[in-house]
Amino acid sequence: MACPLCAEDGGALVRRGDRLRVIRAQEVGFPAFYRVVWNAHVAEFSDLTAAERAHCMEAVAVVEQALRQHLSPTKINLAALGNMVPHLHWHVIARFDWDSHFPAPVWAAAQRASSAAREAALQARLPALENGLRLKLAALAAA
Repeated sequence: MACPLCAEDGGALVRRGDRLRVIRAQEVGFPAFYRVVWNAHVAEFSDLTAAERAHCMEAVAVVEQALRQHLSPTKINLAALGNMVPHLHWHVIARFDWDSHFPAPVWAAAQRASSAAREAALQARLPALENGLRLKLAALAAA
């Protein structure tokens, strides 16, 4: 079976570098759900060299910091599961105490109805977040 993260970006591309890319996932109810995807097909974090692991985790931290700075979420969730898609990628998800699943994981059952108005307001703030994120990721790639 072909790997979907090798075949396509996996969401709305924010920035692609030589080693990794950052995408905004198309997860209903979670507009600030991002993924840091390693470009080469590897299944596990330990498949990377020490330098590659450091670069990958710094990219995860850059995305987390941008979400915190621009959106002031209640919490950031980080996850690298790879059970459904065994291609190394990190989920970086801004969570809010008003989101439909909080405090449960985004993959759990909803705790309450979604707030379309709050999600739309959050969505409207993403272009500025992503512009800043592109600059920070470009600086990281150049380092």
